[in-house]
Amino acid sequence: MAVSDQVPTNSGFPAKTDGADVIADLDLAGKTAIITGGYSGLGLETTRALAAKGVSVVVPVRSPAKAAESLAGIEGTVTTAPLDLADLASVRSFAEAMCGQLSRLDFLINNAGIMACPETRVGPGWESQFGVNHMGHFALTQGLLPLVEKTQGARVIALSSTGHKVGDIRWDDIQFTSEPYNKWQAYGQSKTANALFANGLSRRLRDKGALAFAVHPGGIFTPLQRHLPKEEMVALGWIEENGEPSALAKAGFKTPEQGCSTTLWAATTDKLEGKPGVYCEDCDVAKPTEAGSPTARYLGVDAHASSDESAEKLWAISESLLAEA
Repeated sequence: MAVSDQVPTNSGFPAKTDGADVIADLDLAGKTAIITGGYSGLGLETTRALAAKGVSVVVPVRSPAKAAESLAGIEGTVTTAPLDLADLASVRSFAEAMCGQLSRLDFLINNAGIMACPETRVGPGWESQFGVNHMGHFALTQGLLPLVEKTQGARVIALSSTGHKVGDIRWDDIQFTSEPYNKWQAYGQSKTANALFANGLSRRLRDKGALAFAVHPGGIFTPLQRHLPKEEMVALGWIEENGEPSALAKAGFKTPEQGCSTTLWAATTDKLEGKPGVYCEDCDVAKPTEAGSPTARYLGVDAHASSDESAEKLWAISESLLAEA
């Protein structure tokens, strides 16, 4: 589960494959999934694709009205239950309810997230991006482990991002209590945490017949960008002054239907058997970042996000934070 394990499998699926095409030939009837953020953006397309294949999907919701509108008309079995990843009591209640209601959990897809938002504190004072993107999902997964562990072949998918390249875990100041808050450093840290979480979880599932993987879905315009002003997205090269996608975005960005493909591939492919904890992108295992290459900024996985040692260090910190909350 170190950088040396990051070897592509030649999956046969191009980077811009629609998610539905990844699972088109699979029999998934009778399986169960929980998809956080499953009623917006990538999560909604993941829900749509799995439900159409006969998977019973549970979508945790913070906004029931919005969820009902988004999920209306989806083919298959989709149910909702209340969950707020920023509220540990809510997370625990959801996990307890699911453990009481479900007999199996084949796919736990930790898809929800926030990006580059203004400084906010959640839980016992955690920086919100670390608190929601990592700690909320860490607590949720811990609560759902009884279901995961009793389901042969279960998979846990953690949505990371090329944002992990912004930086490593800020080991000495995770919550930005010593230094001024920086929204992109906070986002990058949370995405590194997502990758390290999958790495650490994979070892804990080793004897249970379950697997965990990290996924970078690609660049996609979704509600994730809601905190970014137009000027900043222009400066990033994502949109033009008129608000239209830039040439760079048109060439490199994926549609939401394409953006869910790596999640679905990692959740279902047999090519990842024996490769626990790896980081995936473009419907395959990502290569280690090639330092100095033109693609280093947006392709591959950096060493700090695929370190077994860092994964174990973060796991211990996360357990301690959860115990103190």
